[in-house]
Amino acid sequence: MTIALYARRQQWPLEGVTVRLQHSKVHAIDCAECETREGRLDRIESEISLGGSLSETQRRRLLEIAERCPVHRTLTSEINIRSRLV
Repeated sequence: MTIALYARRQQWPLEGVTVRLQHSKVHAIDCAECETREGRLDRIESEISLGGSLSETQRRRLLEIAERCPVHRTLTSEINIRSRLV
């Protein structure tokens, strides 16, 4: 949704967006770019397909926008879950 809104605002010829996600667990020690060094981490791999006659520059910019959307930022931030019985 964030990608589409941005492209519309820029009047870019985006015709559609498809996002595919894959979730796995990896050992923290095997993740070179991760801060955590112990235990296992959740890894989400994202594939984004952009439809339309976009330039390579536009496509790269839309990927940057996707990585700054609210959902992406939530998933990459620390998550604190508090459960209670009601």
